[in-house]
Parts: sequence; structure tokens; C-alpha cells
Amino acid sequence: MFVLDHAPATVSPAPRPRRLTRRAVGRRLVPYLYLAPALILLVVWTYQPLVQAVQLSTYSWNLLPTAPMRPVGTANYTRLLTLPDFWAALGRTATLILGLLPCTVVLPVLLALAARRVRGRARTIYQALVFAPFLVAPVAAAAVWRWLLHPGTGFVDQLTGSGRNWVYDSATAQGVIVVITGWQLLGFAVLVVWAGLAGINGDYRAAARVDGATPGQIRRWITLPLLSPTLLFLVLTTVLLTPTLSFPLIDAMTQGGPARATTNIYYLLWDYAFHSFDAGLGAAAGVLLFVGFGILAAVLVRLSDKVAVHDD
Repeated sequence: MFVLDHAPATVSPAPRPRRLTRRAVGRRLVPYLYLAPALILLVVWTYQPLVQAVQLSTYSWNLLPTAPMRPVGTANYTRLLTLPDFWAALGRTATLILGLLPCTVVLPVLLALAARRVRGRARTIYQALVFAPFLVAPVAAAAVWRWLLHPGTGFVDQLTGSGRNWVYDSATAQGVIVVITGWQLLGFAVLVVWAGLAGINGDYRAAARVDGATPGQIRRWITLPLLSPTLLFLVLTTVLLTPTLSFPLIDAMTQGGPARATTNIYYLLWDYAFHSFDAGLGAAAGVLLFVGFGILAAVLVRLSDKVAVHDD
């Protein structure tokens, strides 16, 4: 008869959850403390005004502190969508953006590629001259350009001899705003393209030269495809920022005229709020503008991500 003697199995106690020490908790909170000032400013200066704009768009108010705010629901939106000025301003905004794309995408690429052939101190001077217009205040630029385009005594009129009032002619006023805005944004766009070119690995060009590719073929089949995320970023900034950046020029030079020829959607919502004193209608235009450009930005960002993944 055999007796099996089994030793009793020892059950190890369940591990106790570790308690975070004060030092560990402090380390975890450090990143959030660094982000807190930016988040606070973002909430105070962006999200809070956005919420207030949405609320204001449902009221009828003339901006007077003593005047009552009368709730109207979605009537401001309905009225806005039936106004011909709103759709005309949208069309002029699209014309402004399309007119600026050559100045913010095509021309910067050409100037950035040309800068590769400039060496030494001349390259520094070249870069400074290209970037200098971006540092000029829009109001100062508007004053200088009004003097240059003045009929009769302006430099442009003396050069062309046309005698045309470029700023106050409805046929040319929009083109003047496009040219001046593009002139100011050119330096920023070239700087972005330079950064994009610097991020392209030189091994691609070296390998292409070994295979016998010409400089033109390298630019066409290697440089430009690898630069496509940068170009999409420039398109995105052009769509989102140029109507805003053109506002000081329009206000200083044309005040939306002549005959509303330069009134884009940003200037129109400002006109509704501070010229017509219809705060609810101006807020409704701002909300629709935010939603529309937000959707457009999301599409462009999505497209940029796909292009970046494809290039990788």
C-alpha cells in the first residue's frame, strides 16, 4: 500500500495595486501643466466666442446695450440664404482664392527651385528680398499701393500711361486686391516650399542622376511628387487665411467697393454687424462661414494625409 504525500499548494496572495506616489502623480501632470496655458487661451479666445456667435445668431439685436435681444430662432439663417449679396460675396471669395493660388503655390515653387542656383551671400539677399513683403503691415502696404496706383501721378500710371483709376474701377479693383495680397503672401509661401525641399532626401536625386535622369526629369518625377504634401498645405492656407488677410487691404483701400466689387464674405459679415448693426445676421454669416470652411479644410487635410501615405 502506497501513500502519496502531496505537499499543500501554496497560494500566492494577489498583487496589491500600486499606489501612485505624489512624485509619480506630479510627473504625470507635468505635460498637462505645460499645455494648460495654451488650452486656456484656446477656450477663452476661440471656443467661447464661437459658442457666443452661435447663440447670437439666433437673436435679433442692433448692438446697443440698452436694446433688447429678441430671439428669432433660425430666421437669421433663412434670411441670409435668400440675400443676393451673400451669394455674390461667396462668388467673389472663390474668385479671390483662385486668383491667389498661382501666387501662393505655383510662383513659390519656381522661386524656391531658382534659389538653388544662387550661392553664397547672394542667396541670403535673394531670400530676404522675397520674404520682405510678408513683414510689411497690410495697412502700410495699402497706403503705398494706393500711391503707386493713383491715376495721373502714380508710378503705375506713369509707366503705362493708361490714366485708369485701378483701385476705384469695378473692373480692376478685385484684381488689385489679388495682386497685393499675393505679393504679401509670396514670401511666406516660398519659405514653406524651402522647408519642404529641405525635407526631401538627397539620395533620391543622386540615384536618379546615376540612372541618367536629366534635371528636368528629376524635378518632374521626384521633387514635385515628394513636395505634394507641402503644396496641399499651401492650398489649405490659401483657402482658409487669404480672405481674412485681405480684409485690412479691402478696408483701407476700397471699403468693399466700388459697387461691392471687392466685398468678400469676411467683409460682408463685418458690414452686416458694424455697418448695418444687425448682429444676429452677421453672426449667422460667421457661423455658416465657419462650418463651410471647416468642411473644406477637413477634405483638404484628408487628401493631404492620403498623399503623404502614398509618398511614403
